[in-house]
Amino acid sequence: MSSNPSPGVTTAFLFPGQGGFDGEALRRAKERHPQIGRVFERLDTVTEELYGSRVSEVLFGEREADLRDLLDNDPWASQVAIYGAGLAAYEILAAQGVAPDVLAGHSLGEITALVAAGAFSVEDGVRIVAQRVAVIERQGGVDGRMVALAASAERTRKLLELVDEPLLAVATENHDEQTVVSGPAGILDRVVAIAGQLDVGAIEIDTPFPFHTPALAPAAPEFAAYVTKLDQRPLNRPVYSPILQRYYEPGDALAELLAEHFTRPVRFAAAVRHLRETGAEVFVEAGGRAALSKLVAKVTDGSAVRSLPTLAVTGGRLALDGTLDALREAGLASPERGGLAELLAPSVPADVFAAYWSERGHMVLELVRTELDAFRKSTEGGGAEPEPRPAAAVEPESAAEAAPAPEAPEAPASGSRPEGYGRDQLFGELRTLYAEALEYPEDVFEDEVQLEAELGVDSVKQVELLSRVSSRYGLPPRESGFRLATYNTMGKITDFVLQQLNDHGAHTPASATG
Repeated sequence: MSSNPSPGVTTAFLFPGQGGFDGEALRRAKERHPQIGRVFERLDTVTEELYGSRVSEVLFGEREADLRDLLDNDPWASQVAIYGAGLAAYEILAAQGVAPDVLAGHSLGEITALVAAGAFSVEDGVRIVAQRVAVIERQGGVDGRMVALAASAERTRKLLELVDEPLLAVATENHDEQTVVSGPAGILDRVVAIAGQLDVGAIEIDTPFPFHTPALAPAAPEFAAYVTKLDQRPLNRPVYSPILQRYYEPGDALAELLAEHFTRPVRFAAAVRHLRETGAEVFVEAGGRAALSKLVAKVTDGSAVRSLPTLAVTGGRLALDGTLDALREAGLASPERGGLAELLAPSVPADVFAAYWSERGHMVLELVRTELDAFRKSTEGGGAEPEPRPAAAVEPESAAEAAPAPEAPEAPASGSRPEGYGRDQLFGELRTLYAEALEYPEDVFEDEVQLEAELGVDSVKQVELLSRVSSRYGLPPRESGFRLATYNTMGKITDFVLQQLNDHGAHTPASATG
């Protein structure tokens, strides 16, 4: 296939590199998306071969491993975890009907992107990631670090000129105000000290080694020789390289190009701008944390670009849920159907069930595991079946916050709202409810202000708030064709609720604040 995408590119998947792992988000998503278990089962076959350990047991065992813990105790697992989380996110999105027009990776994420595009098998991708670490360790591990400076690439290079150390290098150009430097640890201490004198912020990057530095040049040939022996297959999707600043071509020797990653910088900001110029309007971060989606937002500031994370926990919620909602609203993912929602709550709107499951699903699953374990023990021992626990054991703490909206009470005979209940009064009550829930001043909720675009209220939070409104006013379950994006302002929400009150009747809330 042609490596360059058609002019109609609209969706780009981005795969994170160092730091791109959120253990809590991955564990939450694993409970609801079988793709994660299937991907990591394939990774296990290789990590058992290479390390005598299953990576899934490291990540999903009793010890809740986060990235810092992995770097301190299982450095190899940190790299496999980043790679595996990216592939798992890709498989989840694909299962939801999301078809990217182009893939791109940030450093290590470029290996993930190539595997997702079919260049290597999932198992060989693990081997490549593992070999990347192994050859560096065989070169003595390279006593180095990576530090992000709050400065442009041009200013950072001038700062490095003051130190005049050939092994220091600009490793990644993330956006106009963030550049990552890589090099020997002691020399980087001097760089950080000089940056401090210039009021330039510096943050350590979570990584086992420095990457994209001349110090790694001796390791590159051994790595290329290893990857050359693996089966390389044609790409089934275009892959753009922020390192090469071009698309991979059919005749490329990937082993040689991946070896160049050891010393060449990642020009991520330039890659995002190029993809944007060629038509990309939606960037989806397929992997852990939300670093790349934030970088895209900074690089494309002021444009209509959507930047969406997946395996990250934001505001206490799994970002993947809101991203899938947003992709469905944009027509880029298949409508949600079947699955747990249809099995457990067929009459409940999908968005309400998704919000509830995000908040309380782990409680339901834990109860099921406990009951199944008790049932198994009773049957093995010939005893009677255990008494079922009361349903209240899994009820949410606040029905108004997450549970499906209750059935509407019997409507007044006239079918209209209570006497004198007008739009202005309803608007005021809804504004108070939203302001208190979001801890915003009431006056920001003007009639036409857009909840997500202007106030930053994501779709999952909007679903939760709309569920509160439904419960408070006794609204009936929303119809299956209901689209959250249609009601994106306080004025539209007010009109929707008022229409529901007119059509179905409702009870007057007990207080002005609910």
